[in-house]
Amino acid sequence: MLRKILTELYERDLNKLRDEIAQYASEEDLWKTSDGISNSAGNLCLHLTGNLKHFFGAIIGNSGYVRDRNAEFTNKNISRSEMLADIDATRNVVLQTLAGMTEEDLGKVYPIEVFGQPMTTGYFVTHLATHFNYHLGQINYHRRLVAQA
Repeated sequence: MLRKILTELYERDLNKLRDEIAQYASEEDLWKTSDGISNSAGNLCLHLTGNLKHFFGAIIGNSGYVRDRNAEFTNKNISRSEMLADIDATRNVVLQTLAGMTEEDLGKVYPIEVFGQPMTTGYFVTHLATHFNYHLGQINYHRRLVAQA
């Protein structure tokens, strides 16, 4: 049951991320920052896809993906088309990984300790969904604020 719920939530939210990025008036707007806002929508998008490709693809799915977390926040001016393709690739990684898991797998201890203590895979991938939504909300606000400027 949890696997089905997570699959639906990740598919919905990765599609929403794609929609948010596509709705920016220009590629330049994706990379704007302002006083008190240090992360652009572009960098938040790179962070979200890097995060999921790492924790789902590399750690659970053994995809071989190597994360460069610093680049998620320092790369600039990636084209919108590249970002949209990255979102699509990330959605595929997450959904394929979840499809290959059982409810029993979700009850097992996640392969690495992320917060300094063991937790179940189900707990951690649920945490990742809330982390994703936190930043997705930031992107939504960023897009609407940039459009008003």
